[in-house]
Amino acid sequence: MTDDQPAAGEPEASEPVHASRRDARAAREAAEATVSAAKPEKAAKPAKAPKPDKAPKPDKAAKVSAPAAPRSIGTRIIGIFGELLITVGVLVLLFLGWQLWWNSIVLGNEQSGAATALADEWQSATPTNGPATPAPTPTRAPGSTIPDYGVPPVLAAPGGAADFGILYVPRFGDGYKRTISEGIDPGTVLNKGGAGHYSDSQMPGDVGNFAIAAHRDGWGSAFININELHLGDAIYVETKDGWYTYRFRGLEYVSPFGVGVVDPVPQVKNATPTDRLITLTSCNPLYIASERIIAYGAFESWQPRSAGAPAEIAAYVGTGN
Repeated sequence: MTDDQPAAGEPEASEPVHASRRDARAAREAAEATVSAAKPEKAAKPAKAPKPDKAPKPDKAAKVSAPAAPRSIGTRIIGIFGELLITVGVLVLLFLGWQLWWNSIVLGNEQSGAATALADEWQSATPTNGPATPAPTPTRAPGSTIPDYGVPPVLAAPGGAADFGILYVPRFGDGYKRTISEGIDPGTVLNKGGAGHYSDSQMPGDVGNFAIAAHRDGWGSAFININELHLGDAIYVETKDGWYTYRFRGLEYVSPFGVGVVDPVPQVKNATPTDRLITLTSCNPLYIASERIIAYGAFESWQPRSAGAPAEIAAYVGTGN
């Protein structure tokens, strides 16, 4: 037997080594099991609660409103009365628009046509009928540029509501012309859109006061711009005899009962006139008419039909103007 071989009956050296290895492995596994048992387990996440199902939207057609409470008789009456007031208000506005705007345009155009026709009638008078007045030879006062045809002729006042003259006021607008009728009755004269002659005042060219009236708002609004006259503005009156020129002198405001403005000498009762005047009267203020606005003018000259119309209005006297 050699030294390297173990003695008979002795255990081999490898057996203790394997045993100790098994013991160490068992000890290690036991330690790991102890550590694992000591660690707390992670808490499980709580399960999410299921979302509640949304309630289905009700069908619009299925909506049924609660019946309204019945109105009382008083409430119904008030409602009907309110609707009537609104309707009346609308009708009033429409009427005012028609009278103050559209109707005035229509009447203004009719007046221009009537004035043109009247001027043509006078102009077309044939010589066989003879001129309405003689055609005098004009003279001129020293230093004056205005031709003097002598004393102006004066027409006799016509009867009824006859047209006898044409009014031209350049300040009222290019081409402005309105007929002048006898009388100031609204139905037969003023509401036609022209001017009316105060029957108890003088005629054009006469010594005294030739007084005329016209509407200012609505019915043609012939004198709507009366307040815009300037000192020295021309006011022309045409008759079958020719043209009379007056010059504006000033304004006055009076009550509706201030009839003295149409006296032969305005506002001077029973005075003897020496001048030839013209007076235009109308309502004031616009759309209220609580007073009267008065425009005064003084006679400057006249010229017969044979001399032609004054240069300032010649372009719109008669046909084609």
